[in-house]
Amino acid sequence: MQQIYTPEEKRKRIFGIVGAASGNLVEWFDFYIYAVFAIYFQHALTAPDMDDTTQAIYVWGVFAASFFMRPIGSWLFGRIADKYGRKRSMVISITLMALSSFLFAALPTYAQVGMLAPFLLLFVRLLQGLSVGGEYGAVATYMSEIGLKGQRGFFSSFQYVTLIGGQLLASLLSVIILFFMSEQQLMDGGWRIPFVIGGVTAIISLLTRRKLEETLVQDETKSEDSGTMRALFRDHWKSFLLVVGYTAAGSLTFYIITVYSKTYFTKTLGMDGQTTGIMMTCALFVYMIAQPFFGYFADRVGRRTAMMLFAGLMAIFIYPVMVIGMSSFAHSPVIITLLLIFLMLILSFYTSISGLVKAEMFPPHVRALGVGFSYAVGNALFGGSAPAVALKFKEMGIENDFFIYVIVMLIICFLCSLSLPKKPKFLEHEH
Repeated sequence: MQQIYTPEEKRKRIFGIVGAASGNLVEWFDFYIYAVFAIYFQHALTAPDMDDTTQAIYVWGVFAASFFMRPIGSWLFGRIADKYGRKRSMVISITLMALSSFLFAALPTYAQVGMLAPFLLLFVRLLQGLSVGGEYGAVATYMSEIGLKGQRGFFSSFQYVTLIGGQLLASLLSVIILFFMSEQQLMDGGWRIPFVIGGVTAIISLLTRRKLEETLVQDETKSEDSGTMRALFRDHWKSFLLVVGYTAAGSLTFYIITVYSKTYFTKTLGMDGQTTGIMMTCALFVYMIAQPFFGYFADRVGRRTAMMLFAGLMAIFIYPVMVIGMSSFAHSPVIITLLLIFLMLILSFYTSISGLVKAEMFPPHVRALGVGFSYAVGNALFGGSAPAVALKFKEMGIENDFFIYVIVMLIICFLCSLSLPKKPKFLEHEH
């Protein structure tokens, strides 16, 4: 039976969704600026005696390393969210992202400080990884708790609307900047501009988040187990492993399709950066607006069914589309974009409800920690490493075999999805 809300309560809940989502948009915009502009700052921040491939492997290795800060960030901010409130955790994480974005914009080049430059690049990127690690769990928890019952799939999908929106804005920003600047000007220092913009937008988001309503009930913070790893692994280790299992494949395919594909188009298919940016921007826009429809679909058919559709369909199509389809139509940006959108729509079965599925598996006193930490572990091991691993396969001359590895992970995800409960044990009867 669907709960009836007063107009005032409904307004407050929707404002909470918008407030959390807008901060999430900025957080991920700042995070993805790195991926979009990596090709332009890799020469400035790495040793000039490296060849292009070695520089790219280092820069994407730093990208992967930032994901290993996510478990630390999810533990730290998850504990804050479960012990002191979801709102406080989200405010601190966006503050850290603002700081790290401004620091990134001020990074000295290799020509200025030598070997210190790549180490400073790593340090600042680790700060961003720490911030995003705390962001995911707190936002997924907050949005699942404040969403309207019976419509939680729809409302929770806006976490990925804004996550994708952040990536879309980063991609769109590259198109706009390339319209006014040449690629050489970007390499000569123009790459700093997006990070300044990211820092400013993070400060604006901080002001919005301070007005959010808290969803954590005070009684849930009094337990000694609130926000502790001890309680998570003692009582909910099975849920933790299950979430890691399907997060691994979900994150792996997400970063292949939305991040590595740009490198794949330029390095393997030989497309120019501006065309690739336009293609990615168009595809991400369709992907973004599709999320609420897939969230609504999951509300109707169930989260378990949606997860199985993602893993099964992606395992079937990712190899023929990426290996055969993309190379066969490398001369047609329109067809490549349509193939990219096709994969993104399959991915939407997962992304639209991934945060909600995780939140439904943990009780309130360890929810933010459970959601964030399990996601961060799966993401660090398989998601963030995807571009660097794919490039390593390419360097070894077996680039296509990388997608076989992806299919194996999707099969594991399908088996994990079979174990998902048809009805959630937690969340549905709360608030």
